[in-house]
Amino acid sequence: MLALGLAIFSFNKGLPLTMRSVFYPLLGERVWGWPGHVIDILAVVATLFGLATSLGLGASQASAGLNYLFGLPTGTTTEVVLVIGITAIATLSVLAGLDAGVKRLSEINMVLAAALLLFVIVVGPTLAIVTGFFANLAAYLENLPALSNPIGRDDANFSQGWTAFYWAWWISWSPFVGMFIARVSRGRTVREFIISVLLVPSAACVLWMTAFGGTAISQLVNDGYQAVAEAALPLQLFIMLDALPLSAITSFIGIILVVVFFITSSDSGSLVIDTISAGGKVNSPKPQRVFWCTFEGLVAIALILGGGLIALQAMAVSTGFPFTIVLLISCVALIKGLLSEPRAV
Repeated sequence: MLALGLAIFSFNKGLPLTMRSVFYPLLGERVWGWPGHVIDILAVVATLFGLATSLGLGASQASAGLNYLFGLPTGTTTEVVLVIGITAIATLSVLAGLDAGVKRLSEINMVLAAALLLFVIVVGPTLAIVTGFFANLAAYLENLPALSNPIGRDDANFSQGWTAFYWAWWISWSPFVGMFIARVSRGRTVREFIISVLLVPSAACVLWMTAFGGTAISQLVNDGYQAVAEAALPLQLFIMLDALPLSAITSFIGIILVVVFFITSSDSGSLVIDTISAGGKVNSPKPQRVFWCTFEGLVAIALILGGGLIALQAMAVSTGFPFTIVLLISCVALIKGLLSEPRAV
């Protein structure tokens, strides 16, 4: 919703590429006053803590993988060092710019992710993965309404630890992801935009979850591989890969993927925060980019030291919920904006 709103009001209406522009149909010229400031501040805070949550969780998984492969110690010290390293590389990427830094890292990451996905499909239970893709897609559509309803549920761990947390986490990411999708969608029709944004990422997620999750379930159910179910959450990826050929190589690639995924999230997220705080200016001063990238890492370190996973999840929910109100109001503004578009005869 935010991506479509940003694209419409920036490219079609000529407004700055910042969150307040989406609310122009409702607020008019007041978007340049304090109401617009509040909207942009909420977007910056939500994105900042959403990214910090991601950094903390990524450091936790990378730390577990390094311990599993190389015996490096786990704990807050290792996680803090990893966050510092990720932030340092992300800062260099931000300084290099969108094409020289962020784009290259993203391309490397996508190649590695595709290679690891293809490897798991080929050497894992290939037939189960292929058939499971369609079965899981149907199951997703069938069970989504019930799983999204928190009322009268007995599985508090799923409804709160998964549904509510990931819901709030993704809402806190919506300014960041929305702005990036908007920037790469110039020239597309609304129909093309909606089909691409809703169907392509969803299909990719179902394929990824089917390949990795389906392989782990097959190892447990068909092969009696109990370790994959008994392992701690950050270790389960590496335990699953350990039962496949070339496990040392694929597990190392898995660690690189986790780290680089969060480097690209950090640098691109910092650019988005920088754009919002600069009033929609894409090319802001480099010291300002460095500030946001560094501050994001410091927030992640503070959350790790202050409470670990619980603090990270609580902060994502705490910042995601207020922005939910902004997101809902933006839907009304977007509809008004679309209705004002000239219609083809």
